[in-house]
Amino acid sequence: MGSEHSDAVTASGLPRPFLGYGLGLRPDYYEEILNTLPAVDWFEVLSENYMVDGGKPLYYLDRVREHYPMVMHGVSLSIGGTDPLDRDYLQRLKQLAARIEPEWISDHLCWTGVHGYNLHDLMPLPYTQETVRHVADRVSQVQDFLGRQILLENVSSYVSYRHSEMSEWEFFSAVAEAADCLMLFDINNVYVSARNHGFDPEAYLYGVPPERVRQFHLAGHTDYGDYVIDTHDHPIIDAVWELYVKSLQHFGPVSTMIERDDRMPPFNELLQELQQARQLGERVLQAA
Repeated sequence: MGSEHSDAVTASGLPRPFLGYGLGLRPDYYEEILNTLPAVDWFEVLSENYMVDGGKPLYYLDRVREHYPMVMHGVSLSIGGTDPLDRDYLQRLKQLAARIEPEWISDHLCWTGVHGYNLHDLMPLPYTQETVRHVADRVSQVQDFLGRQILLENVSSYVSYRHSEMSEWEFFSAVAEAADCLMLFDINNVYVSARNHGFDPEAYLYGVPPERVRQFHLAGHTDYGDYVIDTHDHPIIDAVWELYVKSLQHFGPVSTMIERDDRMPPFNELLQELQQARQLGERVLQAA
């Protein structure tokens, strides 16, 4: 369950850390994880669930951390928003990082509210040069405050802006380069957005800088035929597995985890899905 390193090189010129294959840490599975210590290489924790002063969440977090590496994943940074950055939120984030010493910290390339009102959703941004500059400046402030690079994740989207000047992958890449941050490449979100907006998911895959990709997300979604919603409440479908294989072939070894947030299955079913990711990863990477 330790950390390995691949031969892939990051934007800094250093080897890309490879944690292996992980799961999202969810309360439904706390006891089973601690009782069985399953063959999971690492866990991703939702930062906001543990930015508290005490109680059961921190109790279980600390106990699981004794056995597994962790990364932190947030949903409230609102890095693309126009409200000032929330310094209290950042301070709590930094304190949590000091507590569990995560391998890295991530959030989403989006905005989540305005004028102090939280929409509790991950809203897409207009893909313009002005937005690139705005987001990059805010990322730089966050990275300076935390004393580390962060990862930004591509979100699933259901609307687009008439004012956009570039594709989503060009925008994502421009922000990462301008801010000197890293990427959490959500393969399911690429598939969902490609279906909703009619672009080629492989164009997205080949359109981002490999040296900035630090982590993969895999997940299920709900398919309504004319549109797809990123719900994290179904098993991963074949088309997303196929895109995962192409991502491995293109990017090389990237720490991979599975998100499940609703209609939680028996833990063993998630472990079987994780084993599928591991077997695909090992097969593709050995063939490279």
